[in-house]
Amino acid sequence: MARKSRRIRVAAFGGPERLTLVEEPEPEPALGEVRVRSLAVGVGYPDLLIREGTYPGGPTPPFTPGYDLVGTVDKLGAGVAGFAPGETVAAITVFGGYADLVCVPAEHLAPVPAGVDPAEAVCLALNYITAYQMLVRVAHARPGARVLVHGAAGGVGSAALEVARPARLAAYGTATGAGLDVVANLGAAPIDYQSEHVTARVRELTGGDGVDIVLDGIGGATSLRSYRALAPRGQLILYGHYSTLVAGRRSTTRLAAFYAAGALALAANALPGGRRVRTYRSAITRDLHPDWYRHDLSVLFRLHADGHLHPIVAARLPLTQARQAHELLAGGEVHGKIVLMP
Repeated sequence: MARKSRRIRVAAFGGPERLTLVEEPEPEPALGEVRVRSLAVGVGYPDLLIREGTYPGGPTPPFTPGYDLVGTVDKLGAGVAGFAPGETVAAITVFGGYADLVCVPAEHLAPVPAGVDPAEAVCLALNYITAYQMLVRVAHARPGARVLVHGAAGGVGSAALEVARPARLAAYGTATGAGLDVVANLGAAPIDYQSEHVTARVRELTGGDGVDIVLDGIGGATSLRSYRALAPRGQLILYGHYSTLVAGRRSTTRLAAFYAAGALALAANALPGGRRVRTYRSAITRDLHPDWYRHDLSVLFRLHADGHLHPIVAARLPLTQARQAHELLAGGEVHGKIVLMP
């Protein structure tokens, strides 16, 4: 009898109720693939977008969500060298990660040092990579630069604040409620986006100058306000679609507003003053520069080992609670990253 493996299946686009657990024969790695036994799988807003069918280039049902994972090498496909069974690895998978066993192209894998908590490692594998590459690879941030981070108590936001400290950047983070304490504890100046005018507060905190870099994973109207918070020659980096969801569900109105605002922000590149609007997607960067992913993740693991990075794991849930993980994330009060532990 064939051995079984569990995975989360989405048979049709929709809400968290679409996430169901199924058992199937163990997948076999194809040419150039490595079968990975999952130890920790990240849960993030891209998973919600993929489930709702609004993620650009996302899969069509049926599919398994799961954008990032950490696990151990279980079996090598034909033509694969450089990996050994039992070795711990990380990958950006985009989808497919919510499973006991996942077959991943070997070129997408990066080694994970021995002894690292898998839940913390998976935070580094996507959230911290995203933050690091936006600041270092895209913005080329230099010591003393001022950076505004939206959603700063969330997974990528909190990662960006931590990456900013050893890089000697002056950080400002938007949040609300208990998230303001998270931002402050990470060494940044908290800005309450519900009770304060963010752009005016940024101008006040920077002596009227504005910030050099804005990391905007919200989009929509926030992108336009972010542009106005820039100093001359500042950079706005757009990387997320948070504003397209309402309580974790697709909103046609919000989608339209998101793309309209994004187009306006990008059109502002033609304006004088030297401000620039750029976009970032981790999976595209991984494909264009696979060497960056392995190199940058090794840098992050060194910073983690040296005590500079302390990923916030909001919850560790079993694979069977994937639906609850999505519901928790949709509630909007998650600080850090939810991790599934198959």
